[in-house]
Amino acid sequence: MNRRHIPLITELPLVIWLVLVWGALWQDFSPGNLVFGALIAYVVVNFFYLPPVELTGRFSVLWLVPFLGRFLLQLVTASVQVFWLAVTRGPTLRNAVVAVALRSHSDFLVTATGHAISLIPGSLVLEVDRSTSTLYLHCLNVASVEDAEAVRRDVRATEAWLIRVMGSSRDLAALRAEEASR
Repeated sequence: MNRRHIPLITELPLVIWLVLVWGALWQDFSPGNLVFGALIAYVVVNFFYLPPVELTGRFSVLWLVPFLGRFLLQLVTASVQVFWLAVTRGPTLRNAVVAVALRSHSDFLVTATGHAISLIPGSLVLEVDRSTSTLYLHCLNVASVEDAEAVRRDVRATEAWLIRVMGSSRDLAALRAEEASR
């Protein structure tokens, strides 16, 4: 297998993440365990092919704070809604799998959007089509085309917030152009 060499500084965020996951899995953040985790992470990133995660280099704290507020509000609202639906409708509840085409083709943003959506009760990412940046979600209480469109609007709104927080300049410009054309 002929793999192009990727500098360690480029892979450093992935190595750090793998070391933190290693420590969390072992529930041991001692220096010896973390050094051993770093060795394993180094082996993993150098001997197994992982597509590179390209970070945009931009991060807006000014957009992060309102995004987190919106996210927490959605979390609480959805929790109450799921509870209410479980109590009042129970097994008669209609569910659906909804495909949502995202704007960005960045693996990082597609993943962040999928995780943000999955953390909110009532929806779960079943599959991701990387070639088209499409999320397939299992959603509660979707009984009509209008309900599915509401899910799509919500997911794309979450993606828009994440683009504002950490999207590339190109994604941000495309989002602004889309918003200006409305």
